[in-house]
Amino acid sequence: MFFAKKFCGDEAEMMLEEVLKRGYETASQIIIKTFHRLEQHRSEHQSSLSMLKDKFELLVKNQFLTRSICTETMDEGPAEKIECNVPDLNMQAMAQIMQGNTDDPGDNKIYWRVNLDRFEQDLRDQIMVSAITKRVDENAGELMRQLLFLMYLRTASWADTSNPIPYSEIKEAVRKINYPLLVQYLDQYLRLLEEDSSQFLKRVGDSGGGQFSINTKEAFSQLAWTTVENIVMERFGSKAARIFRLVRSRKYVEQEQIQQLAMIPAKEAKHLTYTLLQENYLQMQELKKAGASAAPTKTFFLFYIDLNQVVRMEIEHCYHALYNTIQRREQESASNKRMIDKQLRIQTLTSNLKEHGATEEQLAEIVEMMTPSEKLQLEKVQNTIKKLGGSELQIDETLFLLTMYLHYH
Repeated sequence: MFFAKKFCGDEAEMMLEEVLKRGYETASQIIIKTFHRLEQHRSEHQSSLSMLKDKFELLVKNQFLTRSICTETMDEGPAEKIECNVPDLNMQAMAQIMQGNTDDPGDNKIYWRVNLDRFEQDLRDQIMVSAITKRVDENAGELMRQLLFLMYLRTASWADTSNPIPYSEIKEAVRKINYPLLVQYLDQYLRLLEEDSSQFLKRVGDSGGGQFSINTKEAFSQLAWTTVENIVMERFGSKAARIFRLVRSRKYVEQEQIQQLAMIPAKEAKHLTYTLLQENYLQMQELKKAGASAAPTKTFFLFYIDLNQVVRMEIEHCYHALYNTIQRREQESASNKRMIDKQLRIQTLTSNLKEHGATEEQLAEIVEMMTPSEKLQLEKVQNTIKKLGGSELQIDETLFLLTMYLHYH
């Protein structure tokens, strides 16, 4: 919703909410229902059907909405390309419908649905921009955003690697935005992104000042590695994370090498290594010397990381954590429902009395209906619910990032 609101405004956000409630809807009904909502909640806001029609067309233009084809059969033949032009709506007929009359606005059986693919692209791009912003600075993040915009002009949305982007186009795009430092140090920022170990950007040519390509597949590979490393750090500590990074860099490594290179006491290193193995963050491969017998001394055990397996495991953990978080939040709300409802009644009563010109003494009496102990308990409950809501969003973001990794791999 944030992306639609940013590009198209509050009214467009309401339109998307109306479509999400029903799954699909005609343009005329979306506009009419949004108009009614605006009248109820924002009476001071002057809105019109023509203005809402323009907002709807803007949503379609930005691909936040797309046509929904509903058929009565279950044929799975080749899908035809859908025409996404907005039909010519009869505004007078829509005005008649709003007054309770029956009329034809001109878009019967032409349904629209939310284009989830577009929102997934925006979320994917935002993750990449945020990663560069945290890694470098805000100017580098904005440069990444402009590169992604330029990528869409010449490359399929879900391609692993973008087609080459000329330096001249990058420079022209940066000039149009209000980032003076980025304009001044554009070459340095490009070189910084190009040489960065995250490998979001690659230089693929030198003609015309240089040509650059965004490697989305490698970007999400690096983000997935970083996410998993952070999870190992949080679950098992910094020494376990050091072992995990060591195995990642060495690809295949023996137990003795881990102890030596990680600079961790042998007993502790062995314990952490086998803990990671038991939790499936590390895998073990057995190798035998050619022509050797089955004696244990002739066998090597190498530790390695199967990132695909680890990511799938973490996705499952995310689903479990998300379920537990939602259940806990609902339990907190249900067990304190009486107190929460009491606060809502007090707030509603206070608001009504203010509208009717109640005195400060009357308002104070209403507020005192809730005892200090209830206020303290309610504050704790609200803080807990707020933290659980924040945790839910963080889990969602991690889940989306890991899902994007699997999409490209």
